[in-house]
Amino acid sequence: MQLQRYAGNPILEPRREHLWEDRAVFNCAVVHHEGLFHMLYRAVAKDLVSCIGYAVSRDGFDWLRLDKPVLEPANEFETKGVEDPRVTRIGDTFYMAYTAYSEQGMRVSLAASNNLITWERLGIILPGEDNKDAALFPERIGGRYALLHRRPPDVWIACSDDLLHWTDHRVIMRPRPGTWEALKVGAAGPPVRSPVDPTGKTDQGWLLIYHGVDESHVYRLGVALLDLNDPAVVLKQQEAPILEPEEEWELYGDVPNVVFSCGQVLTDDALYVYYGGADTVIGVATADREQVRAFLEG
Repeated sequence: MQLQRYAGNPILEPRREHLWEDRAVFNCAVVHHEGLFHMLYRAVAKDLVSCIGYAVSRDGFDWLRLDKPVLEPANEFETKGVEDPRVTRIGDTFYMAYTAYSEQGMRVSLAASNNLITWERLGIILPGEDNKDAALFPERIGGRYALLHRRPPDVWIACSDDLLHWTDHRVIMRPRPGTWEALKVGAAGPPVRSPVDPTGKTDQGWLLIYHGVDESHVYRLGVALLDLNDPAVVLKQQEAPILEPEEEWELYGDVPNVVFSCGQVLTDDALYVYYGGADTVIGVATADREQVRAFLEG
C-alpha cells in the first residue's frame, strides 16, 4: 500500500492573525461523524506553547476552523502545552488522548466530549512516567478498554476497566534494525477495525498506521495489521513505508524531514491519512479501498 498526496496540500497552515496558532499547525486527529470530517489539531504560538484547535470539512480537503482553541493549557502538567490529540469515538462519547507537556515531562492525558468542541478533562491516565503517542481502540476487546502508548522505543498496549487505570502493559511493536524504523516506532491514529468489503461482514483485524524513525531522525509512516481479538499480536507489517518526506514543506520546517500522523479516516471509498509536515503545516494523503483491501488480504 502506498499513499498518494492530495494535490492541494498543505490543507492547513498557521494563521498569523491568531496568536495561538501563528507559528505552526500539525499533528491532528480527524474523525468522520454525521457526514462531516472533524479535525482536532495541535497549534503552536511563537512562545512554543501548544493548544488544540478545531476545524470541520465536508470533503476532507477544504476546512473551516474556529477562531479560538478548544483545549488550552490549564494545570501544572500542561504549562508547556497540550499536544498531539488522538480522538476515538466509543459509544456516543468522543475521547481525546493527548500529551500534557510541562517541566515535569510528558504525560498521557484524557478528555471527553459529546460534540468535539467542548472537552472535559478526565486527567492523567498514565501517571508517573514520560509517555506519549497514546490512542484508544474504538471498542472494548475481551470486555476491557484497550490503549496503545509509547515507552521508547516501542509501541505498547494496555487494558482498563474504567479508561482511567491501566494495567497489563505489553510491547507489541519494536524498531526493526537496519530499516527506516530502526530508532523508534509509535502509533499514529487510533486503530481502525478493518473489513475486507464495504458490507463489513469479514473482519481481518485492526488496521494500524504508525510512524517509524531511522537513525538519521527521518520520520516516515508505515502500516500494520493487529489481531482482532488480541491486538498485542501483529499479524503483518508492510516492509516499505507508506509515506516519507519528499515535498519541500515536509523536508523543511520547525523539525525537518518529518511526516507524522495522529489520525486517519477509512470510508467506503478510501483511506484518508492526515499528517503534519516538518512540524509546521498539515497535509493529507489517501489510498483507495482496493489498496487497503490488498494489504489486508495479501
